[in-house]
Amino acid sequence: MRSGNAASILFGTPENFSEGRLDMFPIVHKRQLSEAVFEMGVEAPAVARKAKAGQFFMLRVAEGGERIPLTFSDWSAEEGWIRFIFMRVGKTTHQLSHLEAGDALADVVGPLGVPTHTEGLGRVAVVGGGVGAAVAYPVARAMAESGAQVTVILGARNADLIILEDEFRALPLRELIVVTDDGSAGEKGLVTAPLKRLCEAGEIDASMAMGPAIMMKFCAATTREFDVPCTVSLNPIMVDGTGMCGACRVTVGGETKFGCVDGPDFDGHAVDFEELMSRQRVYTDLERESDAEYSKECSCHL
Repeated sequence: MRSGNAASILFGTPENFSEGRLDMFPIVHKRQLSEAVFEMGVEAPAVARKAKAGQFFMLRVAEGGERIPLTFSDWSAEEGWIRFIFMRVGKTTHQLSHLEAGDALADVVGPLGVPTHTEGLGRVAVVGGGVGAAVAYPVARAMAESGAQVTVILGARNADLIILEDEFRALPLRELIVVTDDGSAGEKGLVTAPLKRLCEAGEIDASMAMGPAIMMKFCAATTREFDVPCTVSLNPIMVDGTGMCGACRVTVGGETKFGCVDGPDFDGHAVDFEELMSRQRVYTDLERESDAEYSKECSCHL
């Protein structure tokens, strides 16, 4: 077995050897959901056996590459695969978007993080904005399977960016509400409008939001007005995913927490969203420059 990434060995490095070398993680499925959003499935039996709703994993596209966190959108313990959805926003996700079924990833480490609490709930609203729908899907499924009355609010800027709508409709939900900023699908407006209606009507006992930090901030503000608990799934900058580096620290209720080991779920009413969003922007320019250089390299080899 190769040495090096001890976490990979602990959390799911494959045990298949071929011609004296350790196999990587084969890609078994790829689907493009929109211009910049992709769904990918990877063979990772050890990870799939332990995955739970709300958890995430870390991957590397190739040896020496950046490690990035992604949340499970689906998995099969029996068939040994995990599935995730990502948006092409930087160099690593750009590289990932070029891979196809039959290619392989260097590392898949997980499951990481604390699973979402999905049992013993009554009436709950699950809000998924943009690619946050990928996080919301397994959570809503687990809640519904545990007997909760689940209303899902699915939002995006326009109809082309709505993802997993068919998958949500196949769940035993109380209701699915689709919202787009421009009104090209479902209601016109923001996800906070139907969330507020549910709160005003007393139709929910709790809520959960997954998506852009600014969306989660306003979902938390909306529910706070009605004393409806709001859990948010945070996506801070993350390096190792095991609590060692401190890059994912967030302030919750005036205390420092780590997104990777204390979360990713936190009380939305207690999160310092301004700090979270400020930290998320720290490497934006460097990420843009790195992606531009990679794009230039790609074009040179066409």
